[in-house]
Amino acid sequence: MTTARYLSLALPLLAVLAAARLERHRAARAAALLAFVASAVGIAALDEVARHTGWYSFAPVRGAYRGLPVDLWIGWAALWGPLPVLLRKVLPLPLALGLLLWVDAVALPALHPLVRLGPHWLVGEAVGLLAVALPAQLLGRYCADRRHLGVRVPLQVVLFTALLLWFVPTLAFEVGGGSWVGLTELPASRLLLVGQVALLVATPALAAVREFAVRGGGTPYPWDPPRRLVTTGPYAYLANPMQCGAIALMLFTAAVTRSLALVAAGVTAVAFAAAVAGPHEGYDLAGRYPENWRAYRRQVRSWWPRWRPYLPGPAAVLWLDDDCGPCAAVWRFLARRHPAGLAIRPARTHGQGLRRAEYVGGDGHREQGVAAVARALEHVTLGWALVGWTLRLPGVAWLAQLVTDAMIASPHPAGTRGEGCPTPSNVSWTVPSPRSGSTASPGSPPVPSPPPPG
Repeated sequence: MTTARYLSLALPLLAVLAAARLERHRAARAAALLAFVASAVGIAALDEVARHTGWYSFAPVRGAYRGLPVDLWIGWAALWGPLPVLLRKVLPLPLALGLLLWVDAVALPALHPLVRLGPHWLVGEAVGLLAVALPAQLLGRYCADRRHLGVRVPLQVVLFTALLLWFVPTLAFEVGGGSWVGLTELPASRLLLVGQVALLVATPALAAVREFAVRGGGTPYPWDPPRRLVTTGPYAYLANPMQCGAIALMLFTAAVTRSLALVAAGVTAVAFAAAVAGPHEGYDLAGRYPENWRAYRRQVRSWWPRWRPYLPGPAAVLWLDDDCGPCAAVWRFLARRHPAGLAIRPARTHGQGLRRAEYVGGDGHREQGVAAVARALEHVTLGWALVGWTLRLPGVAWLAQLVTDAMIASPHPAGTRGEGCPTPSNVSWTVPSPRSGSTASPGSPPVPSPPPPG
């Protein structure tokens, strides 16, 4: 059994090292590391499922994590993750999955009595290949070649969420105090409340991930970064929104599960971010964007957010139909709060027949409808920016747009007052405004206000 454990660890690792010598590209090696993490976390989750389904189990041995021998776990993760990624140029994905199936079909029965296979272990094998090996391969291959941003960003979000909210807490419970019982035994109403608070805590981090993708063309993974310096969205308020969100979620989970070990993990994460990750990131960004990065860091802190956003560069523009009551109400609402770096203009002057509100960032990024108004809220204050980030969450944005189209203001050409869209005279204004004025930040062109009510 000892020899089997040594071979299960040594052979995959030696194969990975040999493949890494053939793959000289640094980004590919970093992507292989990411695939290893994905497969390791996935295999740990698969083992939890197998424990309940009886697909397979392991003999009690020393050096195990929740019954899973660590050496077998590492070798298995190396085989399912980095090795096929490093050999992707000669090993297409379907062939790689077929070879993994063949290797497991031969090796797992040969590892008896270390591995105890149940009558339906092939079902577990199929589930593992589809739910663990396939996503790990897609993530590693797409990151290595910088392809399919719309796939690799969600895969990274799923991986980091599983790592942060399941694997790290479970590991902390194993080495310290706390358990999932305090959370799983909560009544449904309190469990729902916990989920809502967790989502609220995570919203700035999720918005930052999306900002990296849509404005920077990159991902949160340090070796798959944005191609442009991102200073919009949550980054207009805080330099480390993802790190702050992750640590806040970890500490929130520690409070719910009453785990001091998880609190210690959160404190360690803060120390690592401040002493290692932060300086490394700063050095990298200062080298790529020397002037812009230094100007940004003079205005935006790492761990304490600004109340008003820092938005250098050209002002963004929000186009609103001033002949539509709800749009004009939004105009007045924003004008009273003096948004930074935002100009508001009548949609009828757009020239392209807008049917919904449109936001155009200084970098050319565009949003329409509810998402456009949510973007505009990012120019006001931190509190309203949080509302805007929440409105742009996947699913929330779709539902908010559906409700707006059905009950508030249906899509219509500017100046036509579409069906269901009240006129300005039907809107109750809180604060009257003159016809002329400006909602732009200093240096932006003057912007007309919508017509007064009536």
